[in-house]
Amino acid sequence: MDLQTRKLELIQEFIKVQSEEVISRIEKILKKEIVKSEKKGFKPMTIEEFNSRIDQSMEDSNNGRLIEANELKAKIDKWN
Repeated sequence: MDLQTRKLELIQEFIKVQSEEVISRIEKILKKEIVKSEKKGFKPMTIEEFNSRIDQSMEDSNNGRLIEANELKAKIDKWN
C-alpha cells in the first residue's frame, strides 16, 4: 500500500473519531512529530514552489482535471 493510500485511510478513520480526548492526543502526537521532522532538516517550500503549485492547481481546475470531494469519498468508500 502506498503512502497516499495510507494517508487517505487514516483520514477516513480520523473522521469517525467522536472523542475530544482522542482528537487532543492525536493533535499532540502530530505536533510532536512535526517538530521532530523540522529538526531533521525539513524545509518548508519556497514561495516560488508554493506559487507554482497554486498555478498548477488552477491550470488543472481550468482544464477539468479535478474531482469533487463527494466523488472522491465515494471512491474511497469502495476501497473497503
